[in-house]
Amino acid sequence: MQTNVNIQPTKSISREKLNDIGFRVILIPFFGIAIPLLTRLTQDIRPGLWNFKLSYLYTIGIAFIIWEGNRFLVFTLRTYFDWFNKPVKKILALLLVVPFFTVPVSVLLLTGWYHIFAGGLVNNQVVTLSTIIILVSVLFIVHVYETVFLVKEAETEKLKKEQLERAKAEAELEALKNQIDPHFIFNSLNVLSYLIEDAPEKAKQFNEALADVYRYILQNKARDLVMLREEIEFLYDYFSLHKIRFEKAVRLDMFVDEALLDAYLVPPISLQILMENAFKHNEFSDAAPLVITIQLVNDELVVRNEIRKKILRKPSSKIGLQNLGERYKLTTSKEITIEQHDNFFTVKLPVLKIV
Repeated sequence: MQTNVNIQPTKSISREKLNDIGFRVILIPFFGIAIPLLTRLTQDIRPGLWNFKLSYLYTIGIAFIIWEGNRFLVFTLRTYFDWFNKPVKKILALLLVVPFFTVPVSVLLLTGWYHIFAGGLVNNQVVTLSTIIILVSVLFIVHVYETVFLVKEAETEKLKKEQLERAKAEAELEALKNQIDPHFIFNSLNVLSYLIEDAPEKAKQFNEALADVYRYILQNKARDLVMLREEIEFLYDYFSLHKIRFEKAVRLDMFVDEALLDAYLVPPISLQILMENAFKHNEFSDAAPLVITIQLVNDELVVRNEIRKKILRKPSSKIGLQNLGERYKLTTSKEITIEQHDNFFTVKLPVLKIV
């Protein structure tokens, strides 16, 4: 089965997305009034109340043109350079473009102010000082903008990375789930084929039990977690398949309190893999049955069986346990524990307690 993962692209930051209206409404008039006062530009104004008011309106207009022009340049440069991929080019572009716009426009507009409000007598010292202060102010504001952009870009990159990691994990989990079906079918059909030839009546019972088991797999393979009760009931159904064939040669001892079955969650089809692994790798008979015990200890399902190694035609790929371990990490962020000592093989599966 092919897994299609749809990752919605994260929109880049645009002028419309950056809400700096309040920032501009406050600071543009502030700079338009503060800089002329600081440089004593207005001391050269011709007398008259309206001249005074209009001159400050003009300087606020200068601040507006300088601000909006640089803002446009900063946003435009962002489409060509970003801090993560081209930081050096980004700095060079800003240092080149911002002064080359700010200085000529400031000098031109300030000179125009003198022609309109001071009778054309230009004070070059004041124009130079005002231009320097304007440039310093612009560089500071550009720095603020770029800091905001950098923070937003970092958040965007982090979000993209998280989306990709999640999509990758979902794709891996889906692939691992899909590995269960062919593996289980292959083993079951081998058993059914054997029973059809040697025990037709058992083959019928096996076929009915197999239908119940496979129904559970189809219903739950898409789920990440199921109730522990559901998984235990499924395990009994699965065990019955082997009980039909081997009768007294296999035994399942369950030591889980009935009251706890509805208190925990577990990834589906987990216990079946461990039981299948025990049947595959161990010798057993009526005289020496394979006993599988399951206990719930400290929020872990402890699955254990005695080791009686079977000689296999091909070395085990261990794909079942690897699959289970990967599914557990992706689904629960927990790891299973595999132990082999004192002639016992033990696997501990963490279970999630329902809060």
